[in-house]
Amino acid sequence: MNELEKKIYLTFDDGPIPEVTPWVLDVLKAHAVPATFFCVGENVKNHTTIYQRILNEHHAVGNHTYNHVDGWDTPLTEYMQNIEECAKYIDTNLFRPPYGRIRKKQKEAVSQQYTIIMWDVLSKDYDAQTSPEQCFQNACKYVRNGSIIVFHDSLKAKENMQYALPRFIEKKK
Repeated sequence: MNELEKKIYLTFDDGPIPEVTPWVLDVLKAHAVPATFFCVGENVKNHTTIYQRILNEHHAVGNHTYNHVDGWDTPLTEYMQNIEECAKYIDTNLFRPPYGRIRKKQKEAVSQQYTIIMWDVLSKDYDAQTSPEQCFQNACKYVRNGSIIVFHDSLKAKENMQYALPRFIEKKK
């Protein structure tokens, strides 16, 4: 993160899915805002048209494993195989570990092929205990120049994200 940089990086994890991702793309397009989508390989495989739309609209993409595996619970070999399986569907040098969890050996291995992108602002849109307004406040309160904020284009996050995202974009424009 570079606080001198007058830019905020908007990222989305877990898609693409038909129930949420097209809506996100519509909002981004309406506001002419670029984003990076850290995609789950299985979702890309199952929803190629939506994934192609992400690319066609010039958003960046990143590998988020094939099945959204948790690095803390997955042996190194299996973890790397899951990333390689995802890479069959997503051509990128960016990687974000699901849940932000990655072991030291995994990080060393992944870093040989990918740039690992984490975040400094978590909207908590996925958390059922977080209200839509609190999700919006989480996004706004902690963001600063150079921040990388994460929302989720997933069913679990849909209600909170759909409330917070357009408000966040309007406030930060």
